[in-house]
Amino acid sequence: MKKILPLFSYIFHPIFIPVYATLFFLFSNHSYFLNSEKYLVLLHVSIITLLIPLLFFFLLRATGKIGSIMAPLLSERKIPLVIQTFLIILLVRKSITIERYPELHFFLLGALFSTLMALLLLFVKTKASLHMMGISALTIFVLGLSMHFQTQNLFAIAFLTVMNGFVASSRLVMKAHTATELNIGLLIGIVPQILFLYLWL
Repeated sequence: MKKILPLFSYIFHPIFIPVYATLFFLFSNHSYFLNSEKYLVLLHVSIITLLIPLLFFFLLRATGKIGSIMAPLLSERKIPLVIQTFLIILLVRKSITIERYPELHFFLLGALFSTLMALLLLFVKTKASLHMMGISALTIFVLGLSMHFQTQNLFAIAFLTVMNGFVASSRLVMKAHTATELNIGLLIGIVPQILFLYLWL
């Protein structure tokens, strides 16, 4: 089991969470968008939250600013989090607007606030689990969509709830975080999403 658990840290790496959220939003049974629009939105989100950060990662790794994609050290996390902050701002201002995609817009705003909190914590020498931040935010978003559209997404909600446990276990097995850091990540992932739920439910 110890050999399998690390896989969950890669499958649910925080860099993938916006894409997962977008996929669920666009392709779950409540979706009313044309296929061409779905793929365009998915492309925008994938480029800004996945492709560009990966390019920055390779650049930072080549210059010795970061050692691995998990960014285990406090000093390695500041630049990626700053980059992610600006990329999310770009996305919610130019592509995923409140007028066209309010649910996804508020999810990304919640992700922005979570990212800013994780960044601020670094300045007080506190490391939050970005994995737990991401997977917990995604879980609340899927739960919110289920309530908003009155759809039966019990399997997806149950699956993501279990995945929260697997991701937490993965981070502990890899000795990437303490239990406190996991709880901090869980908290800063959940709270902004719950607060923004009141604006779109």
